[in-house]
Amino acid sequence: MRRDHDQFIQRDAVVISVGPESAGRFRSYWQKNSLPFIGLPDNKHALLKLYGQEVRLFKLGRQPAQMLIDKKGMLRYAHYGHSMSDIPGTKEMLELLDELEAGSG
Repeated sequence: MRRDHDQFIQRDAVVISVGPESAGRFRSYWQKNSLPFIGLPDNKHALLKLYGQEVRLFKLGRQPAQMLIDKKGMLRYAHYGHSMSDIPGTKEMLELLDELEAGSG
């Protein structure tokens, strides 16, 4: 998503990466890697619980999830991964944004 971040901006979409780390660790990682999107620490799992993301201790904790939430806060798409490699690609997410935009007109 870093490489294609401009395409999300062109679609008036905001990319937010939520993770289980503390605010300090998140800030350090974001600064070290110069990530162009928002990093949101969720070490108390509040967002995880809100959107139903799973934690599996035998699979190294939090499973990946990709979601599209519209400007009204409505969940429009969710993909809950079963492993760290089960993640929709950037192209697929951009196509979903285009479909949602086309359907809202």
